[in-house]
Amino acid sequence: MRDAMPVAQLTLELRIEHAQSLKDRRQVVRSLKDQLRQSFNVSVAELDEAVVWQSATLGVVAISRSRDYLHGLIEEVERATRRMANEHGADLADSFWEYLEN
Repeated sequence: MRDAMPVAQLTLELRIEHAQSLKDRRQVVRSLKDQLRQSFNVSVAELDEAVVWQSATLGVVAISRSRDYLHGLIEEVERATRRMANEHGADLADSFWEYLEN
């Protein structure tokens, strides 16, 4: 039997005040997802339906044998998301994360 590897799940709640349409929202969300994937080699998915143009919720997941590595990675992703969101005219309104054992 193999040891369980920890999985870190980060939920990011974004505010996109300038979005005047679904297209505006989609542009910001897609760009953030792509940047996070490329920069950190993590899985990123949109967790909510695109009903409200000015907000979005993203889920980021990473797996590693090391909890310490995951902790540092998630902190880096959170900081980078705040910076990237600001560059796109959005704000990181809230974030929270947890470990899941598989």
